[in-house]
Amino acid sequence: MKYHELQPVASKNRKRVGRGIAAGRGKTAGRGTKGQGARTGSRKRPGFEGGQNPLMQRLPKLHGFRSLRVKAENVFTDQLDQVGAKVNNQTLADSGLVSSPYVRVKLLKRGDVTKKVAVELQAASATAIEAVQKAGGDFKVVPRAMRPATKTEA
Repeated sequence: MKYHELQPVASKNRKRVGRGIAAGRGKTAGRGTKGQGARTGSRKRPGFEGGQNPLMQRLPKLHGFRSLRVKAENVFTDQLDQVGAKVNNQTLADSGLVSSPYVRVKLLKRGDVTKKVAVELQAASATAIEAVQKAGGDFKVVPRAMRPATKTEA
């Protein structure tokens, strides 16, 4: 029999405690002798340390908030002339305007677009789209390319 061929047991009967010494869990029924845990209805909340100040209250707190959202890298309309007729994440990364083809890129208006370009990015300001269209180009929103998964040998 192999590990992946094992079938789970249909149901396992729960242990009946407090049914005499011969049953294996008699007398105190696994609760020890006296104390808070031995009493019926006792339940300590998570982190309770018996009245001592709990660890999460003893530690200093770090205030503030750090967003996990991937920040967009900005590209400006006057930089589009350096790229070519087709502008996307890959061409921007190749020309050195963004750090990687897998980052979020937003097009912002600064200066004029002098030639017709087809822009495919994740975001753009309304004025930047207007500037691209005024030069005869077009803008299309595309999702960010994901990094290819790497296989690890085990």
